[in-house]
Amino acid sequence: MTNELVASRRAAPQKPPAERRATLHFVRTLCLWAGLCLLPGVSGFSQQPPVKPQKEPVPSPAPEVAAPDQEQPLPGDWGPDLLYGILNSPNEEAQFGLVRATFAAGSAIIPQLTVALKDDRTAEFAAQSLAYIGGEQALPILWKLLSDPRDLNLRRFTYGALGEFDSPEATDLLFDIINKSDDEPDRTVTESAVIALTVRTDAMLLPRLLASEKKLQDVVIRDDLSNARAVIEERAKYLASPEGKKSGGSIEAAVRTYFIPALEPPPAPVAKPASPVVKGVGKAPSHAKFEPPRPLITVDVRSITLSPDKNRALARVVFEDPTAMAFYDFVLQRRSGDWTLASVWLGPEVEKPGQGTQDSVPVAPR
Repeated sequence: MTNELVASRRAAPQKPPAERRATLHFVRTLCLWAGLCLLPGVSGFSQQPPVKPQKEPVPSPAPEVAAPDQEQPLPGDWGPDLLYGILNSPNEEAQFGLVRATFAAGSAIIPQLTVALKDDRTAEFAAQSLAYIGGEQALPILWKLLSDPRDLNLRRFTYGALGEFDSPEATDLLFDIINKSDDEPDRTVTESAVIALTVRTDAMLLPRLLASEKKLQDVVIRDDLSNARAVIEERAKYLASPEGKKSGGSIEAAVRTYFIPALEPPPAPVAKPASPVVKGVGKAPSHAKFEPPRPLITVDVRSITLSPDKNRALARVVFEDPTAMAFYDFVLQRRSGDWTLASVWLGPEVEKPGQGTQDSVPVAPR
């Protein structure tokens, strides 16, 4: 075997020394350049800087143009999820901030709110926003909520929004809801109808309110109706007085007028005839001046949001007495240059710690 290997090597043609040296030099040179290509560039190694090849720009793909009859894909569910998360925030101002935003957008956002009514997570917020925006555009959408099959009690927003429509049809519908309150499982629906009637300072409503109060069995609703009668009657007297006639038409004036039965001091008691004064030497007769006690009640308008046309306003109002605080949302409409109430919505009520219950002047049905 070894002899055959030696013989084969001897039989192979041998390269001349010069050609072998040239081949070896080429291989070494090629290996050297290959190694240099793998090393980082060294400054000053070559006389001329290496020329980098220019890359041709890759053209970006043209945007796809949807056909006119092609339905656009709907966005994901992050929108309802986001709204639902904010609406369930423990901070009550988060929800009011959303309502203010939709109110400031005005009727332009009604189509989006109509879509939000279909989702159970955002339906209540959408109905509330539509009731606040109000007007002829929102009312037909709110009217459909009266036959909504879901157990969300969205009807209360429709009835509450009827306060701004001073028409016999709206009044009859509100009284029809009140008269059926004994069979209504959700008191908030009836309470919204009662509050809608208190928005109007119409003394013609008093006999109908009294008649409804007498025929109902629900004690809570009967108290609300009694309260509503007192509020409307006292406010009507105030507006007929010289002071009420010059109260002005600002937003603050309209809010205070609604609460005027609670803000007005009670009438001063009739003073008894004084007994004859016995004149004494060096003593002047004393004249005691009676001052009625001031009510320990405050009304604070904390924020005002205007609609795009500046003819509608949303006000967050805090009513406070010695025992509790109540938050209200007031929707106002500008008519003939004056601000008037369109609807009133009762929000959360917070009792003050360490305070017992105290009867105060009726303000609004609670």
